[in-house]
Amino acid sequence: MKLQQLRYIWEVAHHDLNVSATAQSLYTSQPGISKQIRLLEDELGVEVFSRSGKHLTRVTPAGERIIATAGEILRKVESIKQIAQEFSNERKGTLTLATTHTQARYALPPIIGRFIQRYPDVSLHMHQGTPMQICEMTVDGTADFAIATEALELFSDLVMMPCYRWNRCVIVPKGHPLTKLPELSLEALAEHPLVTYVFGFTGRSKLDEAFSNRGLAPKVVFTAADADVIKTYVRLGLGVGIVAHMALDPVADADLVAIDASKLFEPSVTKIGFRKGTFLRGYMYDFIEAFAPHLTRDVVDKALQCHNKLELDELFAGVELPVH
Repeated sequence: MKLQQLRYIWEVAHHDLNVSATAQSLYTSQPGISKQIRLLEDELGVEVFSRSGKHLTRVTPAGERIIATAGEILRKVESIKQIAQEFSNERKGTLTLATTHTQARYALPPIIGRFIQRYPDVSLHMHQGTPMQICEMTVDGTADFAIATEALELFSDLVMMPCYRWNRCVIVPKGHPLTKLPELSLEALAEHPLVTYVFGFTGRSKLDEAFSNRGLAPKVVFTAADADVIKTYVRLGLGVGIVAHMALDPVADADLVAIDASKLFEPSVTKIGFRKGTFLRGYMYDFIEAFAPHLTRDVVDKALQCHNKLELDELFAGVELPVH
């Protein structure tokens, strides 16, 4: 059994069983990958993939467990490389983030700018996606860190640490009836068509809970993952926007009126997560602390030693999170 063979079955499984696409991504030949997979299956005595002619059709039950274990082995190999790099050149390497549009557009730019200045030889990469995709990318090793608000708690393989609290604001064109109210209420919001985040994005669950708890059924006419897209459709008169307060730009959005909605909705918490067992290099610790100053190296190491979510919650109980 060769490490290369494990990488091939892992990559094929994550390229929708497309051997040709896998070969292109690994800069090798399609026949070479097919041959090595066959050799591995012959050695193991089971099929990893079912076939129809020359085409792979699905992962077999045995293959699912083999591929999952192969992923763990490949991640351990990557950790070994990271350890070696840390001792050979502690300021050189890669860092891959997986996050949402709101974090990438509004929260991360100053952090990344300072990080690149401090670590010019670290290659920084960013993937954007849904919270579920973000977590999956971090679990399978595509990304080092997941930064998101939703879905992190669904993945037991991630160590999740709270970074900051944030809330929402309502955005409307100037002269909108909501701007004339002495105080904004959920009842008043429910009377207007709403434009907000897709469910599962950027604290959307807190918004839905608030309306549900009051027995209200808001009319959400348009959803998007991108706050800038939401603002565009508010400008078109499609409805009242509800976005993260951090997504409001006083200059670029000067044509809109922002109404604070923090009294209507429970605050959300943005977290940073990484796979359990991840070897964190020095610059990774520094990135975490730059993003959330209370997450010092000592605190992160304590989080790594926690065995479950309850222990993590106890570690951060009483910590006063900054508000964005």
